[in-house]
Amino acid sequence: MIDFSLTDEQKQLQQLARDFTRREITPIATEYDQKEELPWQVVEKAFELGLLNLGIPEHAGGLGLGMIDEAIIGEELAYGCMGIYTVLMASDLGITPILVGGTEEQQKRFLTPLTEKPSLAAFALSEPNNGSDAAAMNTTAVQDGDEWVINGTKMWISNGGIAEITVVFATTDKAGGHRATVALVVPKDAPGMSYNKIKHKMGQRASLTAELVFDNVRVPKESQLGGLGDGFKIAMKTLDKTRIPVAAGSVGIARRALDESVKYAKEREAFGKPITTYQAIQFKLAEMLMGIETGRLMTWKAAWLVDANKPHATEAAIAKAYCSEMAFSAAAEAIQVHGGYGYVGEYPVEKLLRDVKLNMIYEGTNEIQRVVIARNLLK
Repeated sequence: MIDFSLTDEQKQLQQLARDFTRREITPIATEYDQKEELPWQVVEKAFELGLLNLGIPEHAGGLGLGMIDEAIIGEELAYGCMGIYTVLMASDLGITPILVGGTEEQQKRFLTPLTEKPSLAAFALSEPNNGSDAAAMNTTAVQDGDEWVINGTKMWISNGGIAEITVVFATTDKAGGHRATVALVVPKDAPGMSYNKIKHKMGQRASLTAELVFDNVRVPKESQLGGLGDGFKIAMKTLDKTRIPVAAGSVGIARRALDESVKYAKEREAFGKPITTYQAIQFKLAEMLMGIETGRLMTWKAAWLVDANKPHATEAAIAKAYCSEMAFSAAAEAIQVHGGYGYVGEYPVEKLLRDVKLNMIYEGTNEIQRVVIARNLLK
């Protein structure tokens, strides 16, 4: 039988994340959005509570939480601030290629240190000119004895430059397409690696997004995940998983939009009555709830497939595209419910709209999600 109830442990994780969000994230979300700074104290406190780097397996010293657990926690964290949640979520994104393509020894070597102090990981695939064409990389990796030498530039990298480890995808032959790609784990202190913070983002300003520059960066051959030519495959398998936390975060944003709208609508009066008495407002609230409940179920289904080791690419793509678009609509309607007040920073709903727009772009644009869905449908 199908069972949608959470286990006692999952309920505890949900409450832990909800309390953490209410206490540590929501009160500072506006401040760090305006400052365009990453609140490192949140990373430290998340580490103390076990809410950081959720996917590290037990054999590497982590909690080994499943994707359903990540989705439950992610929805709660994003409710407070999608930008701050992205800092934590992007670290799990950086960890996932090591889980997908690394040996158990590599997992212990690279991931165990992340369990010993507040630390982040990063995932470096996108470049200034390749965008959705992920296989068209210009960053090169050349073998020199027992080392790989990396040269090139990566763009739009969450946690870029401050992550303890970064999984970098590069090509050994620019004419070789995805069959010439490699995935290499690069430490934070690697000589020749530098970063430039990307400023003036529309939203998610509390997360650090950077350009990474590699100038003859050397890493040992033991830093390679999988074999020669496996880089692109590892990247795609990673994204098939990590699109699910993006969907969960979108559900969290939509839930916040609904809660803020209900709260405001109950207080606001028009023509002598609370605006909740008007169908124009009621329908907006109903549509938000319909989208939230539908999106959460799709997200949980995709997460369940991951945990059950079943194919999940289509479901993850559906969840990511549907939930991000649903949440964008919910945030837009929340602004409409608030009227002029929704358009200014006095209320949090304008930030929700700015933040959730990125969910429609990163980890594969929603146009790419539709390509994934259609290709799998037509196989």
